[in-house]
Amino acid sequence: MKNDTQSLFGLTGKVAVVTGGSSGIGLAIAGFLADAGAKVVLVARRQDRLDAAVQQICDNGGVASRVVADLNQRDTVLETARHCKDAFGAPNILVNAAGVNLREHADNVTPESWDQTIYLNLSIPFFLAQALVPEMKTHGYGRIINIASMQSVRAFTNGIAYGASKGGICQLTRAMAEAWSSDGITCNAIGPGFFPTELTAPVFGDDDRRAWAANQTAIGRNGEMDDLAGVSIFLSSPASNYITGQTIFVDGGFSAK
Repeated sequence: MKNDTQSLFGLTGKVAVVTGGSSGIGLAIAGFLADAGAKVVLVARRQDRLDAAVQQICDNGGVASRVVADLNQRDTVLETARHCKDAFGAPNILVNAAGVNLREHADNVTPESWDQTIYLNLSIPFFLAQALVPEMKTHGYGRIINIASMQSVRAFTNGIAYGASKGGICQLTRAMAEAWSSDGITCNAIGPGFFPTELTAPVFGDDDRRAWAANQTAIGRNGEMDDLAGVSIFLSSPASNYITGQTIFVDGGFSAK
């Protein structure tokens, strides 16, 4: 059966929830999914940034809403999931883009900072997905996209807790795929290289470090947000029906060298 491009990659009629949606990679992916036809619900803790992000997407012709939630608070997951459903109905797509990188040396990591990093970066992606999966099962269609990192596969200075959480994301992605793919719910991860975000501000704010990062890639430059458009839409769409449990690195070849 021949498929046309719109039926393969179009997201009209789909609802996407994007955590960390007020800035950086989360906001960029939300915009891409909205451009492809999805209604998007942005989740983050800063209301002013969320309102601006929603306005940006709507100004570009998309449909968006927002849920203000501090996902670091352990009692907010179920309430957040409920509010996400209230906006446009049960979500078909979940993008787990919220994250934290405290950049502490191993000697200085405390139980509190370790727990904060692991909880937001690794626990929240699972428990929020768990809360949204029942409706995805009912509709026989779901897409879960986790955000991995080059620190999923490489060690970086002052990244022990962050690296542990992102290494865990790759295995969590495989385990979620094993658990739910037979219900029509695929789970994959995107592993970005160096992109200009709040988390990478220490790199992009330093000319030498920014140049170093670019020189580690095979392409010879750092990432630009539009580089994430294709893979985000692909993994959210029917075009990726037979792909699950995978981590796709979008890093200009950094991890290939």
